[in-house]
Amino acid sequence: MSIDFKDKVAIVTGAGGGLGREYALELARRGAKVVVNDLGGSRDGTGTSDAAAKVVEEIEKAGGEAMANGASVTEYDQMEKMVADAKEKWGGVHILINNAGVLRDKTFAKMSPEDFEFVVKVHLTGSAMATKACWQLFRDQAYGRVLMTASSTGLFGNFGQANYGAAKLGLAGLTKTLQLEGAKYNIKVNTLSPVAGTRMTEDLFPEEAFKLFDPVNVVPAALFLVSEDAPTNAIVGAGAGGFHSSWTVMNDAVWLPEDERTVEGFAANWDKISDFSNLKAPQSGQEQSGNILTAMQKVTGGGPSSARS
Repeated sequence: MSIDFKDKVAIVTGAGGGLGREYALELARRGAKVVVNDLGGSRDGTGTSDAAAKVVEEIEKAGGEAMANGASVTEYDQMEKMVADAKEKWGGVHILINNAGVLRDKTFAKMSPEDFEFVVKVHLTGSAMATKACWQLFRDQAYGRVLMTASSTGLFGNFGQANYGAAKLGLAGLTKTLQLEGAKYNIKVNTLSPVAGTRMTEDLFPEEAFKLFDPVNVVPAALFLVSEDAPTNAIVGAGAGGFHSSWTVMNDAVWLPEDERTVEGFAANWDKISDFSNLKAPQSGQEQSGNILTAMQKVTGGGPSSARS
């Protein structure tokens, strides 16, 4: 099976280096026309650069088509213009990879409110603004592929990254709602949790590990998740040639009769409530209430009216 992106237009944010650059280059190799978006600057979000133009030059030298874009993902009007420019030049936009990001790591005790807000704004709000700028076009053309970039910090936690973790788990939540809203328009939305040696992580890895976690090793997962036959609502981890899936799961509900619905009653049932042996991965938030009703019916033999009698 050969996967190509012929006749597709892709936007990759934060594509001036690291993961975004690798995504843009491989999309172009496989036939996509690519908008290389990068505001530039250092990993804390300050400064500017011409990184996007250099990636476009690489793509064009290899025979591909690309355009540089220096818009900020946090500015919705700039994202709208980026999408409009791509549509004017190439007739549409089919793929969005939300990759732009910054780091301002400190323990929560030492983190300023401004540093918390800025990181959330770039990662979470920025991805939402870029996606919103594409969304109506995706609906109109009945085709869209969106990839959110989460992180193990968001999914599982990491010391000193409260701002980053909050934003990254928020992106997984954004994915879960957008994949529901986009389903009837053939819009698929997925979440990638990459581990890669980039300027964002260069002082977090020992030298050998930094080389092992080359960003190119994440590309197969990212491009599959924005391909025509992609799944939707997936959370995929990738790095150093290893790939895995993650899920937001819940166990079977434990229904407590009215006379046990006390703090003490909850405590007495905590072992069952926290049981790890019967997990399932809901596909929408409605399944939580369904889970509770199922548990109630097992105990009462009926619905809500039985529970009250």
